[in-house]
This record gives sequence, structure tokens and C-alpha cells, in this order.
Amino acid sequence: MTQNPSDDPALARLSAALGEIGKDAKTRGLPPVERWNPEHCGEIDIRIAADGTWFHDGSAIRRPKLVKLFASILRKEPDGSTVLVTPAEKVRITVEDAAFTAVEMAVEGEGEGRRIAFRTNVDDLVPADAEHRLRFEDGAEGLKPYLHVRRDLWALVSRPLTYDLVAMGEEHEIDGQKWFGLWAGGHFHPIAPAEAA
Repeated sequence: MTQNPSDDPALARLSAALGEIGKDAKTRGLPPVERWNPEHCGEIDIRIAADGTWFHDGSAIRRPKLVKLFASILRKEPDGSTVLVTPAEKVRITVEDAAFTAVEMAVEGEGEGRRIAFRTNVDDLVPADAEHRLRFEDGAEGLKPYLHVRRDLWALVSRPLTYDLVAMGEEHEIDGQKWFGLWAGGHFHPIAPAEAA
């Protein structure tokens, strides 16, 4: 069942604010959420599932444009919580794993000259480089790579792309220790110590 924004006052207010923000985003890029400091207005029943699907009141939000607008006003708070923020209000949401998922990847070159670009589930195009680094964690299902997108918000890299990243791996020494990892955007992204890889 698709949730109607008008059924929830908080969601309706956010949607109305997003109407204006969305118009600006088309011409100016992402909203300057880091400069907005409204009062905290509590929590809203919005959840980003581990697979990147957005839910409101238990129902998937099926309007991609609305999801993209909400994604444009995500912000990570100093306490680690994730909020949707507009100039007028700030509400906490639940994020099961990462705010985004990286669903496509383009690779050019190899070794230290390699360039990798990702597309997220909300159509952000993000290059892997020193600013948008890849980090790798061990999860219950094995290796989980994450890509820094913006504002301390990360994208979980999909499982098929994970295999492609590992296949590009090589050894490189960092501060006297050998690491297994990969080059992208002029930066070496370590996966694991070489003896553990």
C-alpha cells in the first residue's frame, strides 16, 4: 500500500517544504542542509532498509522523485543519528545500514591511474577518490564495501559490485605495512592487511 503524504502531518509538512527545495535543487544542486539549524521536532516513521528501500509507516515509498528529494535533505548528526532537515524543522529517521546503495559502477584505466564512478539508488553519481573513499567491513554475509557519498553519509556497495572491486585488488604498502586494496581516483583504498586477504 502506498502511503499518502497528506495522511501524516509531519510527512505533509516535509513534502510541502520539499516542493520548494526541489525547485531550487534543479537549478542549484543539493540544498545546503549543513547551514540549516531548525529545532528538532522528534521522529518520523521513515525507515531506510538495508537494501536501500524507503518506507513510511511500514509501506514502501513508491514515488522515486519523493525518495530523491528526501535523500537530498538527509544529514548525519554529531550523535550519529540521521535526520531529514529543512529550514523549518528537523526529524529523526531510522537507517538500517547505509543511507544509500551503490547500484552501478563504471571503471576506466587500471592501477594507480584507475578511475571508478558509482551511481546510487537515488541517482547520485559519485567518483571513488580521496574525498569519496571506499571503506570495507566484515559483515555476517562477508565483505561489505561502503562509498562515502556526502556529509558523512555512505552507500553500501551492492554484492555483485563487491566482487568486481575485489577482483581489481592488489598489494600496496602503507606506513610500512602491506595492504590488499585497490586504486581509484589517485587514492589507494585498503581492503584488508595483505596477510589476511
